[in-house]
Amino acid sequence: MRRTAVEGGRVVELEGSVADEDRTRADPGAGDAPAKHRSGAVTFGQTRAVLRRFARARQRRRWAVEGAAVLACLVVLVAYLGSRSDPEPGDGQAGRSGDVTVGAARSPGLPATDGRTGEAGPAMPGLRPRQRPPSPEPTPSASAPAPPPPSPEASALSVTQGEMPAGVDLTAVGGRDWMHWGERGGTSMVRKRAGSGEIADEGGAGRRVGWDGNQEHVRWSDGSSQRSASDSSNGVYTCGAGNGFRLAVAGSGESRTVQLYAGTWMARGRLEARLSTGGPVRTAVLEDPYTGKSAQFTVRFTLPKGAKLLLTWTVEKVFTPHCGNVGLQAVAVR
Repeated sequence: MRRTAVEGGRVVELEGSVADEDRTRADPGAGDAPAKHRSGAVTFGQTRAVLRRFARARQRRRWAVEGAAVLACLVVLVAYLGSRSDPEPGDGQAGRSGDVTVGAARSPGLPATDGRTGEAGPAMPGLRPRQRPPSPEPTPSASAPAPPPPSPEASALSVTQGEMPAGVDLTAVGGRDWMHWGERGGTSMVRKRAGSGEIADEGGAGRRVGWDGNQEHVRWSDGSSQRSASDSSNGVYTCGAGNGFRLAVAGSGESRTVQLYAGTWMARGRLEARLSTGGPVRTAVLEDPYTGKSAQFTVRFTLPKGAKLLLTWTVEKVFTPHCGNVGLQAVAVR
């Protein structure tokens, strides 16, 4: 009888027969028989070792195949995730917080019109996804709009303040008209001969007192009641808070410049300039708590005929109970 065994993936026939085995069991001396009668037992042990090696080899091959399959899956997964990290243009990216769902309508207007200032349109070539393309340059219009005209109130009236010169020639600075006060006391006045008559003395609160101690001198050569003066230090003043002088200058439809020469003594004086037609009030302040101080106020205005520039020069505050005051020497228009 022949037996078979698997060795190295091949079927091997084993020599021997049932009769030989029976003889071996029956005859105890069979151990002395030639080696060819025991070859079956030896071959069977070798066959079991071959089977175990074959099983281990199959197990190693199965592990290798499974490992290769897992590695291939990982490679495919990484490639898939890499392709999804850069969404296609126009991708709505539904599911992210703050985005609209797939198929939801977008507002065609600017971002501010639908409340989402960070929303961008479809991606453009060369831009990162969701990056807004640059806005196109505005097309210039056929003709640029004319600038708005300047406000008449802004250019019709202005007041500046500066130091009064040591000597003033009223004939030179008052080409159209001029007036001077205090040459012969608190109620005296001299004005330009053949002047335009644009300046008007409208009084004021408080009693006027003549004064001949001004440090700045004035002169003229075209006076009316007094034809000329070379170095006049005269002027008038009025004491106490709230008292002062009121003057008016008539409009002519053209731009005019008014020079007002005035001062204070231990007081704060306030000049207000306004137009009879309305509009803003321009102001200037002159103050010296300890002694006297003089200034030259320059007022520029434009008014039609029949309207007036109104000037008030008053004591706003006194720093002594002994007649803190504001003073007035002259005014000129050109």
